[in-house]
Amino acid sequence: GGKSLCETVGVEGFPTIKYGDPSDLEDYQGGRDFDELKKFADGLGPLCSPKNLDLCSAEKKKQIQEYMAMDAKKLEEFVSSKEEEMKKISSDFDKFVEGLQKQYEDG
Repeated sequence: GGKSLCETVGVEGFPTIKYGDPSDLEDYQGGRDFDELKKFADGLGPLCSPKNLDLCSAEKKKQIQEYMAMDAKKLEEFVSSKEEEMKKISSDFDKFVEGLQKQYEDG
């Protein structure tokens, strides 16, 4: 549950405050007293999303609309293809790091 989510978004200690797009959370760097936190929270608002297209750039709006127009099967195929791409990139990166480590150890 919570532990894997914390690892995914980079929470290493407590208290950690993250905000923003759930797929790209940002670290809160401001003060921790009530007034600073309240000032920060009061400035937060909705983000670009399918429910708030008016807050999106033209490019992001077009991308969201394309995804929303896909039927479930097409969307599932698209997501699967991107997951496969991510696995390959991750595997290639791991091999690259292993090669660097070997060079370091042999050097």
